[in-house]
Amino acid sequence: MGGGMEVHKNRWIEEWNAGRENLEFNFRWTRRSLAVVGLFGLAVPILVYKGIVREFVRSLPASYLNPPRPLCNRAHLDLD
Repeated sequence: MGGGMEVHKNRWIEEWNAGRENLEFNFRWTRRSLAVVGLFGLAVPILVYKGIVREFVRSLPASYLNPPRPLCNRAHLDLD
C-alpha cells in the first residue's frame, strides 16, 4: 500500500535522548550546579515574591496602611 515510509533515526537526537533518560544516573554536584540551583531555586523566587508584595502594598489605599486607633485605650488599665 504505502511503502517507502521508513523512519531514518538521527544519531545526534538519539544520543541527546539517551542522555536525558540517564540524567539522574550521570548527574554530579559541582560549583556550577550549586550556583544554578541557588540562583533559580532560591534567589529568583524570593525576588519575585518581594516584587509582588511591594506592588500589592503600593496599590493599597492609605486607609489600609494606617489602621484606625482602638476605641478603648487599655494602656492606663495596669492590672498588675
